[in-house]
Amino acid sequence: MRNYDIVVIGGGPAGLAAAKSAAENGCTSILLIERDTKLGGILNQCIHNGFGLSHFGEELTGPEYAYRAYEELKSVNNGDHPAIEILLDTFVMEITPDKKIYAMNKTDGYFEISAKAIILAMGCREKARGALAIPGTRPAGVMTAGLAQHYVNIDGYMVGRKVVVLGSGDIGLIMARRMILEGAEVLACIEIAPQPGGLARNITQCLRDYGIPLYLRKTVTAIHGKSRLTGITVSEVDDKYTPIPGTEEEIECDTLLLSCGLIPENELSRKAGISINPKTGGPFSSDCHETSVPGIFACGNVLHVHDLADNVTKEAIEAGKAAALYVSGESASTSEQAVSSPKVFPGKVVTPIDPSMAEALATGGPSSSSTQELNGDTAVTRMTCIICPRGCSLTVTLGDDPRVSGNSCPRGESYAISEITKPMRTLTTTIRVRKEDGSITRVSVKSKGEIPKDQIFDLAGKIHHTIIEAPVSVGDEIIPGVVATSGT
Repeated sequence: MRNYDIVVIGGGPAGLAAAKSAAENGCTSILLIERDTKLGGILNQCIHNGFGLSHFGEELTGPEYAYRAYEELKSVNNGDHPAIEILLDTFVMEITPDKKIYAMNKTDGYFEISAKAIILAMGCREKARGALAIPGTRPAGVMTAGLAQHYVNIDGYMVGRKVVVLGSGDIGLIMARRMILEGAEVLACIEIAPQPGGLARNITQCLRDYGIPLYLRKTVTAIHGKSRLTGITVSEVDDKYTPIPGTEEEIECDTLLLSCGLIPENELSRKAGISINPKTGGPFSSDCHETSVPGIFACGNVLHVHDLADNVTKEAIEAGKAAALYVSGESASTSEQAVSSPKVFPGKVVTPIDPSMAEALATGGPSSSSTQELNGDTAVTRMTCIICPRGCSLTVTLGDDPRVSGNSCPRGESYAISEITKPMRTLTTTIRVRKEDGSITRVSVKSKGEIPKDQIFDLAGKIHHTIIEAPVSVGDEIIPGVVATSGT
């Protein structure tokens, strides 16, 4: 049996930050277990930008965030006797209340681990079709947005040509844009609720920028096709989310991406007898993220679904410190506290849609702003700021000296003026890389800086038709104006 002071299960942003924090707080015997063949978790396939503003102080893509997090981990894991041991390609099958861990991999087979403390950092998963109860046949072409993201961004496979997205979660919005950039036609994003579920900035930069219509208070009520999806039926819903007879509409498509919510990954937690909060889907926890089982902590999306990886990291740092204190005997938290005083997590903050933009949004208008007359002669433009996840609603009074209101920081004013005069965006995509053995793989890339929005497709096309030679490292300028955000 292997023995460690702390075992961290999951090597995504939560696991990386928790292991690092535990080491920084004096623990010298830590095992980090990851079921994938590399660290980083879901970040590796999230090639879009928007990460790192809080934790790293700059906007990064998912692979860049994972790279930075791993570099931070290595900074506390140097020397002849590293505090953190890493096991990749290892699947944890069970954990017990007395902190025994049963795992397996190709090298060691089935083995047992004993820990003084465990940190759960397994992340979350998407709701699949079975959880949504969509009637109809079961053809190819129906998949979660995250699965499509893996196929396109990691494997380099195109999942379809005529696409509909069900649900307006952030992954679905981002994949709607991604499919457009890969040459697909995205016919619609369909949301059952009266408000979109994703961040306001993603409504702007993923849907409105590319003329993708968002239909609210509608849902898919039938799926058509035998071997491959041929179309769907969409119906309006009432206030109780019940389809309204007579409102059916047929949409011809070959791909349906599901973006209908995330579920904390807690099968291991339940096997360990940990109390689960029905509201969050994650464990009840104390202020220091200890679950109802003493010595087992939870952080990140396994505890509750977060909007930002930066917040996952912040929470994991706290959990890592608490686990280290527990091992040293300094922790004051009790399992009773976790059950009797469960932490209450705020829900997603959804920015209401500006009424003046509603018509353009519903019809998929290509503009990211709407302009109207005020007092008969003064033009004003309303837009959503995409500089940060806050997504401020901005109002710009046009004229010789434009005035901006609604912004929470000076960057919002600069963005608004730029959006009127010369809209700029960052392009993120992947490029093909030929390895030494002749095989082709992919690495994620982004434009070296913001480029004019009307040049996005030209640069995307240039990248799409380019093959570069390995090796590639994060930060390499692989073609003029294009920087690698992951490596071979």
